[in-house]
Amino acid sequence: MPFFSVIIPLYNKENSIRNTLSSLLAQTFSDFEVILVNDGSTDNSEARALEISDTRIRLFTTKNQGVSKARNYGITKASGTLVAFLDADDYWFPNHLEQLSNLYKMFPECGLYCTNYERFFNADKVIKPKHIDIPSHPWQGIVKDFFKSSYIDRIAWTSAVAVPRTILNEIGGFKTTITLGAGEDTDLWIRLALQYDVAFDNEISSRHVLDAENRISLEKTLKRSYARLDEFQEEEKQNPSLKKYLDLHRVFFAIQHKLAGNMKTYNFYMQSVDKTNIPLKAKLVMAMPVFVARKFYAFKKYLERKNILVSIYD
Repeated sequence: MPFFSVIIPLYNKENSIRNTLSSLLAQTFSDFEVILVNDGSTDNSEARALEISDTRIRLFTTKNQGVSKARNYGITKASGTLVAFLDADDYWFPNHLEQLSNLYKMFPECGLYCTNYERFFNADKVIKPKHIDIPSHPWQGIVKDFFKSSYIDRIAWTSAVAVPRTILNEIGGFKTTITLGAGEDTDLWIRLALQYDVAFDNEISSRHVLDAENRISLEKTLKRSYARLDEFQEEEKQNPSLKKYLDLHRVFFAIQHKLAGNMKTYNFYMQSVDKTNIPLKAKLVMAMPVFVARKFYAFKKYLERKNILVSIYD
């Protein structure tokens, strides 16, 4: 039985899957299996993946049902002690699995193991996340307040986590009602963090690749089924950090729908938000007419192309 089962959902990533698999096979920790789930790709993703030959890789092909079902299908095929996830356009540095293995050895009772990551826009713009109340590098330990530490940038990012397989099966995996990358991972991390301790290694071991292919259009926003977050209402009444964490996500989801012209869904999310939890810059955007907000976001994207990153959430 391998120590890690690495699950990769694959959908139309012909330009990146070889690089992703190569980074996985270059790991210093080699006791793993790879479960590659081709989620009905319509390009040459599967052919590109098959160009990489390794006995640890198992390829499964399913009809297109979305990333949550693809990951859950991979979980049913997993046999490792820990399940790690890697998106087909992201990248692991050689020490990634070794760091996760060391975290597990240090803190074997945790339900979620996370390592630090970088956000890669291009060679001139690589951003390290900001985490609240996390000691300076190097540090490995139990996160005191998972939700507070994730206010600005998330502690748990999908391509930089591992979860004990038994716990994943007990908790039910990813919610399949959330579609097109609209919070299905966030929902799972919340459920895990409410029940288990979270271990974190502050050393960067993975790269989140952000390019034009990954950006969400306004049209796609209207097709997404976002995490509702209302299932955590009782927990957030007793947990101020969780309440603010959820409100920040509600504000983000609401603004996406405002930009897409869907004010009904915007109001649905905003009705649950404590106004004191809204960042000032987000309040300014929310006060703008839709056409002005769209112009603001177009200018924001222009600045990003000039390697100037602007966030309204910090």
